Amino acid sequence: MDLILLFKGALMGIVEGLTEFLPVSSTGHLILAGSLLGFANDKGKVFDIAIQTGAIFAVMIVYRQRLAETMAGLGSDGRARRFAINVGIAFVPAVILGLLFGKVIKEHLFTPIVVASTFILGGVVILWAERRKSVPRIETIDDMGPWDALKVGLCQCLALVPGTSRSGATIIGGMLFGLSRKAATEFSFFLSMPTLIGAGVYSLWKERALLSAADLPLFGIGLVFSFLAAWVCVRWLLRYISTHTFVPFAWYRIGFGIVVLATAYFGLVDWAD
Repeated sequence: MDLILLFKGALMGIVEGLTEFLPVSSTGHLILAGSLLGFANDKGKVFDIAIQTGAIFAVMIVYRQRLAETMAGLGSDGRARRFAINVGIAFVPAVILGLLFGKVIKEHLFTPIVVASTFILGGVVILWAERRKSVPRIETIDDMGPWDALKVGLCQCLALVPGTSRSGATIIGGMLFGLSRKAATEFSFFLSMPTLIGAGVYSLWKERALLSAADLPLFGIGLVFSFLAAWVCVRWLLRYISTHTFVPFAWYRIGFGIVVLATAYFGLVDWAD
């Protein structure tokens, strides 16, 4: 196996793990990193989706106690059933729209220029949301009802456009709909589990003809580094949101988006689709 290719796979895994749960768009960063590292082909797109599973394993370990309690209480605990139903409700909209429009979106919107533009637009939305003065009506995820879950699920659909950020759409959307910062962030974590595992399994099955046993080391190292980076990032983010806003991420998105557009316009970087 090519050591340079494995090194690139590790870098892509780190990018995925560090950006999956922050409101900065992991897909957008993977498209940009893949453009620079030579992962901008069909197999590279499958790789990008597959290594998200590593990040999901990290958040599952962080929340292993809540997951175990929910699974154990589905038959007898109303709180556990309500929580599981809410995650299911929020999961459905993106599945439907993804199956209907996923192919068209990947063919026409998975480009660095689209990513840079949505980086900037998303940053502006975060700045606007953070400047709104409102008192959360939902302090914890256990206070959420089905309608609250559906609204967050509809926000997740926005992330079908690369660069929007699944985490950003669900967290900021949740806050705009009355969830506290902590409740919105945690519900985004739990919603990521069925969403990204489902996307990974579906993509691997659909594109299985592109893959072979020789790809296992590359995919394996991407998963491992994605897991490690995400585990560090999730634990840090939970501490960060207790005393900080998402404003720095908004300015990062805007600045990074401007850099990509400027380098593309002046021909300084050849951003491949």
